[in-house]
Amino acid sequence: MAEESVVYVVEDDAAMRDAILLLLRSAGFRACGYPSAEAFLSSKAYCRPACLLADVRLPGMDGLALHRHLISLGVEPAVVMITGHGDIPMAVAALKAGAVDFVGKPFDPAVLLDSVRAAIRQADETWQRKTAAAEVQSRLNTLTPRETAILEHLVEGHPNKVIAAKLGISIRTTEHHRAHIMEKMGARTLSQLIKKALRRTD
Repeated sequence: MAEESVVYVVEDDAAMRDAILLLLRSAGFRACGYPSAEAFLSSKAYCRPACLLADVRLPGMDGLALHRHLISLGVEPAVVMITGHGDIPMAVAALKAGAVDFVGKPFDPAVLLDSVRAAIRQADETWQRKTAAAEVQSRLNTLTPRETAILEHLVEGHPNKVIAAKLGISIRTTEHHRAHIMEKMGARTLSQLIKKALRRTD
């Protein structure tokens, strides 16, 4: 996974940034560095699944504010915060906001790499979940209003007979629509259909 993933390092100290980039690259990661949160945001790199390694204290927008901003954009970043001793309360706040870990300065290279690997696993899982949800939504968009109504009743656990009565249609028509729904949603069983329908809320 290391060879396929990118670690974005946001650190204003050039020497520290270069040292982290060297460590990451020596461990097989692709890594890019940025001197500020603003420079990182301008790159649009956050649009791709990746690990973000950010210093808590940065000029301009700090690491915690960067994390909050990314969340406000609908991004679920896999973030590892780099912190000095006095910044630990801020790092803890970052953890509560969803950061994967924080690593204190001076950091142990092995500890930092372990944190990055954990973040990359999380980034990959988040990307797969979002991709699956987007595919489900795309399929849902192909349903007619009638099929959407029937699907909602199926998700609520109603059998064909009840759905037909609620919608004022025949059971045969309900079964016909249900077959079309299954086909459009790419589901072979009712349980698969319901799981797919529920995935949009993940």
